[in-house]
Amino acid sequence: MSEYTYPILLGLIIGTLTRVYMLRTDYRQYPTYLHGKIIHIALGFIAAGLGTLAVPSIMEEDFTAVTFLTIAASQFREVRNMERNTLTEMDSYDLVPRGKTYIEGIAIAFESRNYLVIFTSLLTTLGYLLTNIWGGLIVGVIAFFLSKILMAGGKLSDIVDIEYIEPRFDGAGLYVDDIYIMNIGLPERQKEVLRYGMGFVLKPKNFDSRSTIANLGQRQAILHDVSTALGVYRDSGTPALVPLAKRDLDDGRIGVFVLPQERDVKRAIEIIGKVPTLENAIRMPSERKKKEEGM
Repeated sequence: MSEYTYPILLGLIIGTLTRVYMLRTDYRQYPTYLHGKIIHIALGFIAAGLGTLAVPSIMEEDFTAVTFLTIAASQFREVRNMERNTLTEMDSYDLVPRGKTYIEGIAIAFESRNYLVIFTSLLTTLGYLLTNIWGGLIVGVIAFFLSKILMAGGKLSDIVDIEYIEPRFDGAGLYVDDIYIMNIGLPERQKEVLRYGMGFVLKPKNFDSRSTIANLGQRQAILHDVSTALGVYRDSGTPALVPLAKRDLDDGRIGVFVLPQERDVKRAIEIIGKVPTLENAIRMPSERKKKEEGM
């Protein structure tokens, strides 16, 4: 066998295992089905193969490997398009949709994780060839945990304080604390809302956080995750039973109103805190101020 056989096998194994680890189905239930997982594991195997083969190719001065990596980058962009199109089609049938911002964030994550696999398998194979199998394993484990760190984004609990507030009516107006949510005139619907509804107030920890949670996509992600984890008391054609998140224009707080089938305040706060901070929703106006002041 070639001197590159074992380094290539090790890189393939570590790279594929990295992709398997990153392909987890959580309470949001995506990816759900076996065939969807098989697609992503297969793509992860291909990515691992590209990363691990690049090292022997460069050592043998066969620089066409760089061309293959360039082609791979364009192919993995199609993974983002595939996820975006799939989730967009699914979104129209959800009682509480994800929203376009959340979908774009998921699609970017699926594309970027293939690049992490390439990175892991490339370093593993390089470590093996420069030292020995133990060196390759050590480098592979380090790259594995580095990928784990890189795949984890921010959480909502990092930027807001979450407080449970019982929803209330003032006439026909529904309020969470002093934040107006919507108008419900039918007494029967008001009873249902008070019986099943839960309210939460999200207080931003700083000015940047205020701008981030003001994003409509970020707010929709909160509603979707809570409704997915705890269920939702509504059906199609019931506009009065729609979960909503409204903003206090004075201080930037967000009032979240949901109608879960499982009324568990502690778990709901935990779920809201674990909602990912969407990259496309992040705003940092304070950075502009620092630049203007010459900091």
